[in-house]
Amino acid sequence: MRSLNAYSLKSFYNSRKGKIIRYIVRQKILSTWPEIKSKRLMGYGYAMPYMKPYMDDASRTFNMMPAQLGVHNWPPESNNLVCLHEESTLPLETNSVDFVLMVHALEFLDNPEETFEEVWRVLKSTGRLLIVVPNRLGLWARADWSPFGQGRPYSIGQVEDFLNDNLFVHEHTSHALFSPPFEKEILLKGAHFFEKVGPYLYPALGGVHVIEATKQLYAGTGKLARAEGRDVKKVLPVAVPTSRA
Repeated sequence: MRSLNAYSLKSFYNSRKGKIIRYIVRQKILSTWPEIKSKRLMGYGYAMPYMKPYMDDASRTFNMMPAQLGVHNWPPESNNLVCLHEESTLPLETNSVDFVLMVHALEFLDNPEETFEEVWRVLKSTGRLLIVVPNRLGLWARADWSPFGQGRPYSIGQVEDFLNDNLFVHEHTSHALFSPPFEKEILLKGAHFFEKVGPYLYPALGGVHVIEATKQLYAGTGKLARAEGRDVKKVLPVAVPTSRA
């Protein structure tokens, strides 16, 4: 891909190869989050191709795109649900989102610590974060014809350390895109076979990590806070017993 932006991503996912990849990754996301009925879902980055299955049941669905990716209207058949924003600021209330789905985001962020500080702020205490990011060890990180071959890929250890440094708790990791990154569509059609055998034959070599995390709610300090000399403590409210008359 010559340059990655909202319109090049839209063009990719409208292509036949993009639709094959979307289906594979979407199935992995759905296996992690089977439903989010009556919850508020925020996509971050370019998560729109993976959000459609949730739109009927979620109470609210929308996507936030960092300024460097640009933006286009979505969904095309109804009112726009996409907002462009600066990395360091999300125009949302604190504790207002139940689920955050992050795709084509972490690997492109200029200031990931600041972004995750904002994601932490808007996510509810019971909220969940799901990150889809290219696997540094996988072949798809070298496939520059796809968006998963752009940006900075991560090892699972790097993501876990980053989450820990930024007040998130790693909960679960799975992988998708076990097929070699065939550029020819006729070969890529066989990707579904690799999705069945890959987790058993070479589980660490999936093209993308699918990582679920939750908020760290007890005393801790993030990397950004430590660098600035700030003491950040996030603590759950404590119930105080009251005497009965």
